[in-house]
Amino acid sequence: MKYENASDVLPEELLKEIQKYAAGKLLYIPSGKEKKAWGETSGYREQLQRRNRMIRNKYAHGITVSELADEYFLSLDSIKKIIYLKKDDGHLTYSPTLESAIQYANVGMIEEWVQCYLLLTRNSAPVLHDIMKEDLLYFGVVKFPLRLIQCEGNNIGENRADEKDDYVSDPPPLLIQYEEGRFYCIVQQELLASLQQRKVNAYPTIIVLKGNAGYKRFIKYYGNVLFYVDKERLNE
Repeated sequence: MKYENASDVLPEELLKEIQKYAAGKLLYIPSGKEKKAWGETSGYREQLQRRNRMIRNKYAHGITVSELADEYFLSLDSIKKIIYLKKDDGHLTYSPTLESAIQYANVGMIEEWVQCYLLLTRNSAPVLHDIMKEDLLYFGVVKFPLRLIQCEGNNIGENRADEKDDYVSDPPPLLIQYEEGRFYCIVQQELLASLQQRKVNAYPTIIVLKGNAGYKRFIKYYGNVLFYVDKERLNE
């Protein structure tokens, strides 16, 4: 490292102050930039944390260690370490509830919550596979007016799974797809019908958007009129 004369670099007033404390001493002045942990610059560390959360969620919902090892191309010991070592999970555990969806959304992991919901709760692996093939973006959780949802769903909604009627005590958000200016119910026709029968006007919803064009169109018409739902507003 090249050394500089402090009198050539620092203002006279500042130099006099430093001389009071360290005259004649060799000082190292750090750049002021915080040192980043391994993997933070490339984003690889965050990717691993997201993958590990998914592995723990799947294991908690009955998927075996062997099945997880095959799916993620990891050894049995690696899967076990991920399951039992929870240093980086931030107490974020999936459940098919609105509160869980909000927690995931608050840390930028709403896509992971949707995947867990479709795979672990709805048992809708074909639906999840179809959705993951698309270039999708997610918006929410927001309070959404149910009158905007089309009565006739698209082909994704044709694959229905059995769903327990426990919405009153601990409901999930609705998953709504926005396509070509219209909103469609993806897989929760039973929940939507229940809400409509109870004459619910607006309900917490995750909007699934196709590509940047769909996102820009959605933001143009609805971005400023939908309100995010958080813990404090769950009962409003």
